[in-house]
Amino acid sequence: MLKFVLKRVGSGVVLLFVISCLTYSFLMLSGPGIARTILGQRATEEQVALKATELGLDRPFFERFLGWLTDALQGDLGRSWFSGEVVSSAIATRLPVTLSLVIGTTIVAAVVSVVLGVAAAVRRGWLDRVLQVVIVLGFALPGFWLALMLVRFFAIDLRLFPATGFVPITTSFPGWLSTVTLPITALVIGGIAGIAQQVRSSVIGTLRQDYVRTLYSRGLSPVRVIGKHVLRNASGPALTVLALQFVGLLGGAVIVEQIFALPGLGLLAVTATTRGDIPIVMGVVVVTAVLVVIVNLTMDILNGWLNPKARIA
Repeated sequence: MLKFVLKRVGSGVVLLFVISCLTYSFLMLSGPGIARTILGQRATEEQVALKATELGLDRPFFERFLGWLTDALQGDLGRSWFSGEVVSSAIATRLPVTLSLVIGTTIVAAVVSVVLGVAAAVRRGWLDRVLQVVIVLGFALPGFWLALMLVRFFAIDLRLFPATGFVPITTSFPGWLSTVTLPITALVIGGIAGIAQQVRSSVIGTLRQDYVRTLYSRGLSPVRVIGKHVLRNASGPALTVLALQFVGLLGGAVIVEQIFALPGLGLLAVTATTRGDIPIVMGVVVVTAVLVVIVNLTMDILNGWLNPKARIA
């Protein structure tokens, strides 16, 4: 198991390095053109050259990248070119908002999907047909449209939840819950559709195995057979889909954050990209990549623990 984990950690480190190289290359190879973008078209050539020197853009590319990489490994992601704010501080203040949405959505989607998927696989009949309708609706309804409808009915008309804003969970748990309920609801529908379908298919396939029939013939209760044996063997594909959902939510939360005016990473990234604030963009990309690697590593470890064949593969 240790060898399995070390391989996954090594793959994650390589992936982070490649993403950092590619992102830095795409953003920084324009050289002095970056300084022109910051100062505007009315700036003189002398002003542009001075700004490029100030930002270190006149140095060779590899020298700049190695300097950035060395600082990043020490936790220093630089400063914003516009506000002068420390990038790590800007991300640290906004990361809890995005994680609240993504983790909350993932937990709700996982719980609801397991319940619906197992129930549809075991009961079949009308319950299975209802799940199929829910899956189709989940894939068909755009998240931004659903978010707007939730704001219209539950925030503006019924005034049950705030339409915008965010309350940290450390400040007030009820306040935090009220501010994330609508955004999580807007994000979770699509997640439930994908995961529930995978849980249903995996459970149906596992229930057809000979060892499951043997367990039933020994007099074990359906709850014990499904909870202890079937779910464990059927959870591998569902965990993979759950990890993909988590990664997708990191990007999909951008629109929801804008609709509900939540000060998360998505809103920070959009603002920084619009005005060409490259240190902020690099910081967001690196932090997001780290989160993706951690999630994939966690899911690989869970899959390896649940299914020894995954470790061999």
